[in-house]
Amino acid sequence: MAAEMRTYRPLIIGRRGAVAANHPLAAQAGLLALRAGGNAVDAAVATAAALAVVEPMMSGLGGDGFYHVYDQATGRAVVFNGTGPAPAAALPERYAGGIPRIGPLSVSVPGTLAGLDAMHRSFGRLPWRDLFAEAITVAREGFGATRSYSHFAEEYRSTLAVDPRCAAIFLADGAPPPIGARIVQPDLARSLEEIAAEGAETFYRGRLARRLAAGLEAAGTLVSVRDLEAFTAEAQAPIGIDYRGFTVLEAQPNSTGFVLLQELKIVEQFDLSRMGLLSADAVHLMVEAKKLAFADRERWGADPHSFEAPLEQLRSDNYAARLAAGIDMRRAAPTRSVATAAGDTTYFCTADGEGNAVSGVQSINSGFGSGIIAGDTGILLNNRMSYWHLEPGHPNRLQPGRRVRHTMNPPIVLKDGVLWCVFGTPGADNQVQINLQVLTAMIDFGLDPQQAAEMPRWTSNVPGQYANYPHDGEDALTMERRFPDAVRGELANRGHPVHAVGDLEGPCSVEIIRREPDGMLMAGSDPRRDGWALAW
Repeated sequence: MAAEMRTYRPLIIGRRGAVAANHPLAAQAGLLALRAGGNAVDAAVATAAALAVVEPMMSGLGGDGFYHVYDQATGRAVVFNGTGPAPAAALPERYAGGIPRIGPLSVSVPGTLAGLDAMHRSFGRLPWRDLFAEAITVAREGFGATRSYSHFAEEYRSTLAVDPRCAAIFLADGAPPPIGARIVQPDLARSLEEIAAEGAETFYRGRLARRLAAGLEAAGTLVSVRDLEAFTAEAQAPIGIDYRGFTVLEAQPNSTGFVLLQELKIVEQFDLSRMGLLSADAVHLMVEAKKLAFADRERWGADPHSFEAPLEQLRSDNYAARLAAGIDMRRAAPTRSVATAAGDTTYFCTADGEGNAVSGVQSINSGFGSGIIAGDTGILLNNRMSYWHLEPGHPNRLQPGRRVRHTMNPPIVLKDGVLWCVFGTPGADNQVQINLQVLTAMIDFGLDPQQAAEMPRWTSNVPGQYANYPHDGEDALTMERRFPDAVRGELANRGHPVHAVGDLEGPCSVEIIRREPDGMLMAGSDPRRDGWALAW
């Protein structure tokens, strides 16, 4: 079936390097870095900086990120955790009326740039300043609004109305800009120029930091100059599992990458390939595995500096076998209460001809974040505080100086100790669900990266996401209509409340780069959501 699956876009193939991102200009920035003699890390910095300009609804300098590097020379993988903590002044008592979704009190300490800087200092080859040229040019001269951009500008128009600066830059006379309209960000261009010339240090402890802190204070956020000064990114060892002879590596908490690993270990207890790609049995199994893993996410997912999860147990064969034994293949299990996470994110990946790669994911949380730009910096601020809980005893109860749980996760897959694949997707709770579908499609069913990026998808338990959905609040199984009617019908018969849609909503683009045994790089991306892959 894999050989027969047609794709709208050709598989991109090269030998010297590849980049896949959720915007063509960002992928181009990364490829230019590779062609200039850079490695995968240099390409990742250039791509991330460009995404901060062309996808303001998804990520930016005012947000967070995880950057997972595989270094071929040492055979070592490292995760650079660029997620910022709650400000020191963010006491639970300050939020007696609840944590707002947008506005100044929703802003946490930005961590993206520190993560990129730490990664580049460890593994970069080209000068830091050279990696921002494309981002600066696009910010100064503008980029054309895509269909996706206009969609999000409409969806989050009320967020952009919070700050007149946001409305002036990202809307057109208060309305979503038409496709092709130029989005210009001169203040952001100047900030990027400072960062290129002076390094990331200026953002946290230098000249830009002082302007940023003044803007944060004027806007009424709780983030202070001391919060900026105190922040550094953390280099972490990844966590991993064996899945059918492949080594799957993920970021440790506060990422929820362990959830993907747990899903895979549960699925591994079954002969998935015999069930058939897109079959009712395969979908049912993965949905049930997701339910079990998400229950553990609610119990254990948190900042390990304040709450330690039993990661060895959660990833063990014995524990997976015990959970798998409880799956009824003829009937959907009820779902324990799980709080769904809303969020807009961007994913990208890079690889070079030497076997190095980066799996990167970054976000300002919801679309256009808090809706606030910090003074004259042009930096749009996150609304990550809205992910915290306030109830006593919750693993993610708000703690000043601690990092909240993130849905962001940046997978890397090795085969026989060398790079096999980097891949991922944005989309909050959808991430580990779609990543499960993509990886099993390639390993169990033999799809190539472009086939895996374009195949039909499902997502489970996202109540309230779709208008006029009859099962709102229930354990929804939302499936694209490209699944056969008989498959959706069989899943409904097993007790899944199935809801059919044309395409899954939200920023669910998939980006994949796979390295073949001869060193050839194959890249795939989703044409329906601005995904773009380039190679040479």
